[in-house]
Amino acid sequence: MSGSAVVMMIVAIIVIWGGLALAITNLVREGAVEDRAENQPHTL
Repeated sequence: MSGSAVVMMIVAIIVIWGGLALAITNLVREGAVEDRAENQPHTL
């Protein structure tokens, strides 16, 4: 594998796993969709 291919692979891995980590962190911090739906004020 060439050097540029290795760098591109590492960048892709960081983007994928970083996005997954951010998504999990956001889900834990903000709560699940069901939790947010229960806490919303009902405005009709």
